[in-house]
Amino acid sequence: MTITRYTRPSPFRAPWLEVEDMNSRLHRLFGESSRREGAGAFGWSPTVSVQETSDGLLLTAEFPGMSIEDIEIEVENNVLSLHGEKKEEKEETDELRFHVRERGYGSFKRTFTLPRTVKTDKITAHMKDGVLFVQMPKAPEAKTRKIAIKSEN
Repeated sequence: MTITRYTRPSPFRAPWLEVEDMNSRLHRLFGESSRREGAGAFGWSPTVSVQETSDGLLLTAEFPGMSIEDIEIEVENNVLSLHGEKKEEKEETDELRFHVRERGYGSFKRTFTLPRTVKTDKITAHMKDGVLFVQMPKAPEAKTRKIAIKSEN
């Protein structure tokens, strides 16, 4: 028979540390792998970056193992939406079983509110090696321009 010593929580312990402990326990319980692969609390979601250039915005999104047919892009009321589905690969057979499976699957929807300076009718997209590139040009009046200073002498 083993005896386990009970220790009372310290009254000097900060309350936010207990919340962090609970979060780390939940991550261990449900597996932190879903966070690494861009999965949120409700399933798989592609990882995204948005950069601004002098000509416009560039959104890049990672879609490993997906084809163009699996992804849809829409713009309505200056809101850009990416949605689609990453289908689960049925690789498991009687002779081949998974021991670790960290890849996420499922439908997703990501929305981005665009600034009014983006010309939504000129947005283009292309995909290369599982990375989607969405180019959103700025309206000419939104681009930086230099103003000449005149001398009054």
